[in-house]
Amino acid sequence: MITNKNVRAVSTALLLMGTFAGFSQKIPSLKDTFKNDFGIGTALNNGQIEERDPKMTEMIVHQFNMATPENVMKSALIHPKWDTYDFDVPDKLVAFGKKHNIKINGHTLIWHSQLPSFIRGIHSKDSIQTFFTNHIKTVAGRYKDNIFSWDVVNEALNEDGTLRKTVFLDYLGEGYLAEAFRLTQQAAPNVELYYNDYNNEQPAKRAGCINLIKKIQAAGARIDGVGIQGHWHVGKVPFKDIEESILQYAALGLKVMFTEVDIEVLPRNFQGADVSQRVAENPALNPYTSGLPDNVQQQLAADYEALFKLFLKHKDKVTRVTFWGVNDGNSWLNGWPVRGRTNYPLLFDRNNQPKPAFYKVIGLKNK
Repeated sequence: MITNKNVRAVSTALLLMGTFAGFSQKIPSLKDTFKNDFGIGTALNNGQIEERDPKMTEMIVHQFNMATPENVMKSALIHPKWDTYDFDVPDKLVAFGKKHNIKINGHTLIWHSQLPSFIRGIHSKDSIQTFFTNHIKTVAGRYKDNIFSWDVVNEALNEDGTLRKTVFLDYLGEGYLAEAFRLTQQAAPNVELYYNDYNNEQPAKRAGCINLIKKIQAAGARIDGVGIQGHWHVGKVPFKDIEESILQYAALGLKVMFTEVDIEVLPRNFQGADVSQRVAENPALNPYTSGLPDNVQQQLAADYEALFKLFLKHKDKVTRVTFWGVNDGNSWLNGWPVRGRTNYPLLFDRNNQPKPAFYKVIGLKNK
């Protein structure tokens, strides 16, 4: 039986060994541990894609067999001007995947956020349709033989399950959803196509997501899976809703993946995971600047253990678990929605050392 005391002892011992030896020689591998269950992924930033830190590269290659670009494939960066695309870093991402045998999930083709600035000056249906069509065909077509999957549409729903008001809905109508999948299928016929959202494990938003998926299927477009982002809070992970969502999405004939997993440990006075949300700085919202208290560390470990136990229970339906960041220092939660916070939501600390949560997760395969 693995106890908290044992976990801390093993963690300390391996931390000391890791200080004097290569990462991959001493620390267990997530991708190897779950190789017969589901893929293990991470989000990569520019520095990691370009391999600026050899130790970081070693750690990524040792732990993960799938990767999602954090930002570089979002339309504002990959398509900055009407007639200009910037494929420099996305091409490096593809090369990184080939070099290290890591499958790449493209993220994302159609999203209301992080759009090119020129979109704000467009006020005609024809021009929005032209951008929409050309963007999908150009980007998906370029990588049709080099990536495993695409988040075709990202975050198209409100919390109540209704369609989010976006430039695409406004000008193209709700048919834009099926059209995005149809165009991507034409441009990249051998790539898996996903719908991705946050809180779509919650009942109301889940119902809206199921309705969205059924309409895409009814329109004759191919959709292969649904991504549940998995931005949760320590001590409040909605396990029952997550399990019910796995079952209901799988019943539609879809693969289920958890695409942006992190468990926030800091207090919050806000809801959701909308990247545009901002909250004023407040010391009360940033209490752990000197380190995470042991009781919170252990609750985080317990939550991750229960989460992966659930994933393993449904490993016939869950195909991928991707963490949104390699380590705590990379997490977007350090700057969202309150700038400058010190957060601890992942399995690895800011020095790439595994936390108690890591050993709880790994330990599930040794019971």
